[in-house]
Amino acid sequence: MDLNADLGESFGSWRMGDDPAMFQLVTSANVACGFHAGDPVTMLDSCRAAYELDVTVGAHVGYRDLAGFGRRSLDMSFDELFGDVLYQLGALDGVAHAVGASVDYVKPHGALYNRLVNDAEQAAAVVAAVNAYDPGLPILGLPDSELLKQARDAGHPVFIEAFVDRAYRADGTLLPRSEEGAVLHDVDAIVERAVRLAAKGEVVAVDGTVVQVRPDSLCIHGDTPGAVEMAAAVRAGLEAAGIDLESFA
Repeated sequence: MDLNADLGESFGSWRMGDDPAMFQLVTSANVACGFHAGDPVTMLDSCRAAYELDVTVGAHVGYRDLAGFGRRSLDMSFDELFGDVLYQLGALDGVAHAVGASVDYVKPHGALYNRLVNDAEQAAAVVAAVNAYDPGLPILGLPDSELLKQARDAGHPVFIEAFVDRAYRADGTLLPRSEEGAVLHDVDAIVERAVRLAAKGEVVAVDGTVVQVRPDSLCIHGDTPGAVEMAAAVRAGLEAAGIDLESFA
């Protein structure tokens, strides 16, 4: 099982999370590409850390929305979104290659991630951009999303992600952050959820429905308070359950 986190989200003198500690715990890092978060120096530091610790780098592409941290959905034309994703891929991949690393998968961020569950036009723009950059680049996302359907049709390897610290609705989508209880904080419950997802491929939704997920990767948000302790507990819980941790890519 892969364990991923959204990292490299600091910007200038503003700091988000404890990346040095998180890089020690994950097997894959979704590195911000400068549009929703991150900057060239942060990208460079992230790629260096990933290379030194043998952590797989993924391009965490998002809307051009620094002020909103990429959590505001934007209406964009096909060409606008195509260009923005292509730009972010090229930026992070160039930085990665400069330090001996590489971008080995793509995972959209925030509002873009959620919109690509159902928005066929925006999914088409993202898949087209990834395909234009590297036709074999894997894409990580929610099961049954437009993103993964179109990526699979375009010939990309696709991988399914589940979230150990986010609440689910009965349809397998995430409960919006605007709703109470969307982000989980009980470490014991999160560890139990992570082990259940990895071992049984299922998660309990907010209404009690058991949702089948069958993930290839489990995500812990690096910007959540107590993220390092949570990630360490999740990793320890998975290992104690006999689940090997390795990157899906």
